[in-house]
Amino acid sequence: MDIHTAVIKGKLEVVKQHIKAGTDMNQKEPMSSATPLMSAITFNKPAIAKALIEANANLSVKNKDGSTALHTAAFFGRIKMVQMLLDAKADKTIKNNFGATPRETVLGEFAQMKPVYEMLIQQLKPMGFVLNLEEVKKARPMIAKMLR
Repeated sequence: MDIHTAVIKGKLEVVKQHIKAGTDMNQKEPMSSATPLMSAITFNKPAIAKALIEANANLSVKNKDGSTALHTAAFFGRIKMVQMLLDAKADKTIKNNFGATPRETVLGEFAQMKPVYEMLIQQLKPMGFVLNLEEVKKARPMIAKMLR
């Protein structure tokens, strides 16, 4: 099982085997250019995200949208993972292709972003993606404070 599949399926032991075997922790999957860490954040796998951070995954790698792991964690309202990334000294100043820092991705009105979240839920649902929009709505202002 490749590392991206292991991450999405929540197979921590398989991910640890990849880490031990020297698999590139920053390899990008072809569709979105997400790293294993970004996938762990997107699919809400905090134990896997922690293992990848501890294995020195590059926190500044960008996906095709120019977003880093911190942008991803902020956008999806993953408070615990935002904190993990901040503790690991993730760069809060990197801008994505839309000119936004991780903090700026959560500053706008939730209502404006809701259709984007809904589209992502539909696209990623077949892969096991789950996102509670009420939790994201509540998390956004807290994450904005964390990223000051």
